[in-house]
Amino acid sequence: MQSPVTLSDRMRALTAGLTSRAGSAVHRLGIHPDTITIIGLIVVAIGAFFIARGQFQAGGLLLLISLPLDALDGAVARAMERADRRGAVLDSTLDRYADGFIFAGFAYYFASVTQPENVLLTMAALIGTFVVSYTRARAGEADLSVKIGLFSRFERVVVLLLMLFIPALLIIGLWVLAIGTNLTSVQRLWYVYQHLDREV
Repeated sequence: MQSPVTLSDRMRALTAGLTSRAGSAVHRLGIHPDTITIIGLIVVAIGAFFIARGQFQAGGLLLLISLPLDALDGAVARAMERADRRGAVLDSTLDRYADGFIFAGFAYYFASVTQPENVLLTMAALIGTFVVSYTRARAGEADLSVKIGLFSRFERVVVLLLMLFIPALLIIGLWVLAIGTNLTSVQRLWYVYQHLDREV
């Protein structure tokens, strides 16, 4: 069973033509999609380093640069007609590392300026972010597509970029992520509970 179309799905459909052409061009250059995935993670890790130092706009710029790479690796894989599933596993795993790096950067920054309450807020946002992805992955193993929720990947990225480029929104953004991601986790879990193994 397929879950409803999300904003992330719509944005992916809107940019499909562009990413497909870019993927074909990069494939002709002989660049492997796994290389792009790894480079994307490195860019995010450098961005997280700047976040940890309180240089939020520099971190936001690097996260913005990493976004096309996140879309490009899949496009290159399709252009090369990749048949194995190793790339998808690598991409999903490194996405979780990327999330961890970003929130670790925030946590380090708040610890360095002695704001333990915001460290906890950051951890709440990180937990919600991980569980949103974990619920989808576990449901997918049972052949149930779960992409519903207020805070899929696209919405999370938009909030992150806003709070990094406009530091005055930093704490508000973290509250939005902490509440939004955990609500989305509950939404997805409830969707799974409703639709998985109903015949039992």
